[in-house]
Amino acid sequence: MYVREIARVDGKPKVVSQIYLGSPEKVAALAGGKAQELSALRVEEFGALWLALEIDRDLDLCGIINAVVPRGDREKGPSVGEYFLYCVLNRMVEAVSKNKLADWYKGTAIQQLRSVDLSELTSQRYWEKWDRVNESALKEISLMFFERIWKRERPSSECLLFDTTNYYTFMSSHTDSDLSRRGKNKAGRHHLRQIGLGLLVAKDSKLPLHWSVYPGNLHDSKHFEAVMDEMFGVVCGLNNTKERLTVVIDKGMNSEGNFSWIDENSRVHFVTTYSTYFSQDLAATPLDRFEIVDLTKNQRLMRQDRREDCLKAFRTKGEYWGKERTVVVTYNPRTARKKAYTFESKLETIRQELLEMRAKVRERMPHWRNADAVKERYLRLCERLHVSSDHFVLRFEQSGKGLSMSFKKDAYKLKQKQAMFGKNIIITDNRDWTTAEIVQASLDRWQVEDQFRLSNDEDLVSARPVRHWTDSKIRLHLFTCVVAMTYLRILENRLVRKGIQRTANDVMADMQRLHSVLSLKKGARKPERHLETPSETQAEVLMAFGYRISSDGVLRPVLT
Repeated sequence: MYVREIARVDGKPKVVSQIYLGSPEKVAALAGGKAQELSALRVEEFGALWLALEIDRDLDLCGIINAVVPRGDREKGPSVGEYFLYCVLNRMVEAVSKNKLADWYKGTAIQQLRSVDLSELTSQRYWEKWDRVNESALKEISLMFFERIWKRERPSSECLLFDTTNYYTFMSSHTDSDLSRRGKNKAGRHHLRQIGLGLLVAKDSKLPLHWSVYPGNLHDSKHFEAVMDEMFGVVCGLNNTKERLTVVIDKGMNSEGNFSWIDENSRVHFVTTYSTYFSQDLAATPLDRFEIVDLTKNQRLMRQDRREDCLKAFRTKGEYWGKERTVVVTYNPRTARKKAYTFESKLETIRQELLEMRAKVRERMPHWRNADAVKERYLRLCERLHVSSDHFVLRFEQSGKGLSMSFKKDAYKLKQKQAMFGKNIIITDNRDWTTAEIVQASLDRWQVEDQFRLSNDEDLVSARPVRHWTDSKIRLHLFTCVVAMTYLRILENRLVRKGIQRTANDVMADMQRLHSVLSLKKGARKPERHLETPSETQAEVLMAFGYRISSDGVLRPVLT
């Protein structure tokens, strides 16, 4: 005998769950009260999926997409918007491939939350539906989505953070693609083709406001130049005010053309970093000219009597990219100590290797009788350790007895290098900003990097590796990842407003353990569905969204 659950799918009654109870004798025993007090027939994940749908309820991604790509006259099954939504929900909870999506949903309470014919959630159907979304439609969907984010969440646009990353793919070299190109991969997979992603994030709320995909071999500064007009145009349109915007970038975006564009647009300002390698004299500024910056972290360190660990800064001016800019050099003592320790360790490794080289030269060993060959070995050693070769001076002399070798440290070069440890150079055109505001804005770039780390999480979002083989599908895949990241950030923000400081990873993992249970009570003829008793942390999250689970296992709104 079976228990069947029926729900309306596309407006029609459909069996969404069927559970085998056993033989008639076993069922009779259950109904007659001869079995245990409560028999669990089916246990499904509920909490995390409910939470994901709760985030989407105000934003309605499905409605946005269906407005741009409406259902066809003869189209059956889930709409295009629903295919996107079911993908995003999965990436918010436990990302799997399209091939495994239906099986994953079978273990969840999706039929109680948002019923769907799971036989339709196949990779083939995804490709067919996604083929209807071209690049212009995706741009329109993105614009509408972020407009709705703006209206619902009201993020501040006064200070924006922009950064880029890339995702490797296993796409064959023979597959045509404008996006998938070989370049310097941030995960170290340089031999694989990759796709670039740019993300603009509001500093205060950490919410994405714009995203862009670009070829994997395009330099970050070139991509920044290509999207500036569109990106700031969108943000200015969302904001619809005359307040100025400041974009925080890193040194990879620096170029003469980019800053000329910013200079010409009086509303847009910048904060960027600058390589200490190209300004070594500035980076070597004596520490007695630095002052402790008024940062929250520094205040905490001083309360803990750790003044020596406080971040310090030296402020000056300088001409960069054709104009005078405000320049701040920061010094982080903890970073300096770490770099000094690592550097000394590498120098000692090189010294030991040089001693062995010198011994082999003295012993006239084969392959060690040519000065150029020995120098080449030294250069390869420095390259392997990522250390400049000018920290040691090597000397070779040829005499009647053969080749001799000596070496010593270059004291000047070492002192110059050590003076730059823990130093960072920040440049801005915000002359009226305090030193603390400039430093804090630059430090806040970690928020975009945090989004990228989330996108690489194996459970949540999981943007890489990109397993799509056409540019159109790559764009749609990355859009679902950006939406999932945005929803997870909204989740964190809403919890913070309720005084709950937890990461999206922690909350989702916790809520996954809140189950919906279909059970048969002793002596009952009909099974019932109820929710488990939540843990303290689960109840806290439910309460933050205005819900509680009653004593009879039913999710109910909290009456105010």
